[in-house]
Order: sequence, then C-alpha cells, then structure tokens
Amino acid sequence: MDAPIQEFLRRSGPVLCVDIGSGTQDALLARPGLEPHNWPRFVLPSPARMVAQRIRELTLLKRHVWLYGGNMGGGFGQAVREHIAAGLKISATVAASRALHDREDVVCGMGVELAEDCPAGHVPLFLTDYSPEFWASLLRHAGLPQPHLTLAAAQDHGEHGQGNRAGRMRIWQDLLQKSASPEAWIHEAVPPLLTRLRALREKTGGPVADTGVSVLLGALSEPEVMERSFREGITIVNVGNGHTVAALVYKGIVRGVYEHHTGMRSLPEILSDLEQFRKTWLPAEEVQASGGHGTAFGPYCEEAGGYVPTFILGPRRDMLAGQGKFLSPHGDMMQAGSFGLLWGWARRQARQA
Repeated sequence: MDAPIQEFLRRSGPVLCVDIGSGTQDALLARPGLEPHNWPRFVLPSPARMVAQRIRELTLLKRHVWLYGGNMGGGFGQAVREHIAAGLKISATVAASRALHDREDVVCGMGVELAEDCPAGHVPLFLTDYSPEFWASLLRHAGLPQPHLTLAAAQDHGEHGQGNRAGRMRIWQDLLQKSASPEAWIHEAVPPLLTRLRALREKTGGPVADTGVSVLLGALSEPEVMERSFREGITIVNVGNGHTVAALVYKGIVRGVYEHHTGMRSLPEILSDLEQFRKTWLPAEEVQASGGHGTAFGPYCEEAGGYVPTFILGPRRDMLAGQGKFLSPHGDMMQAGSFGLLWGWARRQARQA
C-alpha cells in the first residue's frame, strides 16, 4: 500500500470514500491495518437514479410529488418531465429545485411549482446526494465500523449565468490557473459557485471534489501511470456513463482537460477529438458546438511531446477498446474515483505535515 495512505489511515481511522456518478455511486471503506484488497466496497445505483425510480413509481400510482431537501445530481429530470406530461403535479422547495436548475424561472418553465411546505395530496420525496443515515445503517448492518472521515465526489456544473456547458469549462480553467496539481482540486472550503459540492460537503462534513478529479487521481495513483508521466506526456480518459473526461498530464501535472457527453460521440468522433486535443488544437467552442462541454488548457509544454500513451477508465471504457491501456486501480476499475480521493487527500496531508 502507498506509504502516505498507510500513515494517513493510521492517524485518521476508517475513511469512507464515495464517488457519485450519474449511473452508480461507488464507495469503499478504507480501514487501517487492512490491505486495500480487503477494504469493503459497494457499487450501488446513484441517488439521482433512485429518485427517478421513485418518481416513476408515483407516476404509475397517479400521485402528485413534493421535492424537498437540497441540491443534488439532476439525473432524474426526465422522470420529472414524464410525470408532468402524465398530467400530474410536481412541487419543490427552492433549495430542492436547484437539483433541476439554478434558475427558478427555468424550473417553473418545466412545470414545477415552488412550495416551501408540502401541498395537500402530494407525496414528499427527499433529495440528497449523500445521506449519513443511509450509510450509517448500511455499515452497521454489514458489521462494519463507522467512518471517522468521509471523502466524496460529484460532478458540479456550477452556478453560471452563461449556461452549464460554458460554466463547467470555466471551473476547469479556474482549477488549472489556481494549481495544475490535481491533489489541490479536492476542496476543504468549497467555492460559492459550486452549489452541488457545497450541499454535498454540508452532508458529509469532509473534503469534496469533482468526479472528473477523483477518477484522474485514481489513475495517477497507479505507479506505472505516474512514472510514465515523468518520462513523457500522457492522456488519461474516463469514459463515464454520462460524461467522457480526458486530461493531458506531464510530470503529474495537468496540462489540459476535455469533456463531452459520452452518448453524443461515436468512436470516430471521440478519436478525432482526442487527436486534436493532444495537439491543443481543439477549441472549447468546437466541442460545445457538438453538444459537449469544451476544453481548457494550461501553459503549452513542448517537452511533453504528443501525449500519445493513453490510459482508459470508466464504466463505458469498452468504447475505446484497443485505443490505450485499460486501468483498474488497486484491481477495481469501478472504485477508481474512491481510491483517487483517498490517494490524493493522503498525499496532500503528507505534504502539509
């Protein structure tokens, strides 16, 4: 096991790491004194997917719904639209409505009514990316210790007037300008515009990061990946259920980020994007014109070469079979983000000690 992780767990006690994606939430309980292969781990439906399932159940029962709680992943938006199209009502508190959109007029335009109290005849449905009660109960029933710290990741588009896609790339650009070391991209104090991560941190009480960051850190936690990046520039690609995120890395430092929606790109299109991205010739506007989020680049680094060596992760990585080396950090690809959170945070604590 990585020495900084060993020392960190010895001092901190059990750490719960949760990586919340659009399809699944992947968690592991890192325990001092155990090898990583013996750490308990879970791959469960994402909170947004469970909310969508509950809304569809209530649609079949012809019941109105009231959403309360806080901001979370908005992957249940289609279920909301189907519910309203069926002639049923959905109401939401202002805080809960942020899961659908940061602007109240957009939420109301969907047909959602804002209500701070549950209207008569509505079934309440609580929104949250992370429920301390759920995880405490699951671990207790599994005979496992409660965590002394929780590290969590979720994708956050941020609250931006210029729209989600442009706003998302502004977040990446700000991170690159602040520090190109991805370990620094785990937040103790969450910037105000990252509304989903702020809500997540309020629930976990611990550091949080974007899922793109957590998986990138998971890839770099593999010694061969980090070592290769010190010889030449490399490309790391995470083909997620909802988004594909690629990063150019040289000497452990991120030099560029690309992000698109996985379902919107064919294999030839992804390969063409990556080819241009590696050359830093792919402008954000071109990616956005095809429905993606864009690109963000740090200073050009000629000595990095062409970033040809490629390492691939993600639940839909089979799309890129034969285009690089598949990674399974610590033997478990689905836990790459959770391992990445732990590895990145432990290294950061060791450097600050």
